[in-house]
Amino acid sequence: MKLFITGISTDVGKTITSAIVVEALEADYWKPVQAGDLDNSDSHKIKSKISNLKSKIFENSYQLNTPASPHLAAEIDGITIDLKKIQEPKTDNHLVIEGAGGIFVPLNEEDSIIDLIQPDYKVILVSRHYLGSINHTLLTIEAIRNRGFEVAGIIFSGSENKATESLILNKTKIKFIGRIDEEPYFDQNVIREYADLFRDNLLNL
Repeated sequence: MKLFITGISTDVGKTITSAIVVEALEADYWKPVQAGDLDNSDSHKIKSKISNLKSKIFENSYQLNTPASPHLAAEIDGITIDLKKIQEPKTDNHLVIEGAGGIFVPLNEEDSIIDLIQPDYKVILVSRHYLGSINHTLLTIEAIRNRGFEVAGIIFSGSENKATESLILNKTKIKFIGRIDEEPYFDQNVIREYADLFRDNLLNL
């Protein structure tokens, strides 16, 4: 499987979700575009949080110095992100691909994160509860569907909100993979516990 992890906004838990999915499937990991935090990138975080020995972390296609929207970070670095140069790594393993921010985060003047999604990708959406998150979740799902893709599953991040979760699930009919609660910390043990909880649902996407 090729699993594309996207979120309804920034800082909703995509990287923790990616670590859990990577661990659950002993999958490989690839973040095409990293903007900022190059010494403690999402790839570094994934590597530090998984404990299986099979997963391989692939290089970013673009490593940008400024923690900003990729199009701006690239402009500051004096380059333009070219989709043709974002080449999916070859692997015989499952592959987890992590986006950046939400699906309409711009990569350049024309392309956005949603343009990285390929027909053979299974999209996993991470939704975190906050005022406005229902709207952001439903808009994201509708936008993905308008591109001819489907959201294979949804993961809720943060404290449980039954009213919000049931409304989203009933309205969209998307498969519920699981919820990542507010944890005091996420280390290899916590990631492995969630991986064990989510594994069957992930394998059945």
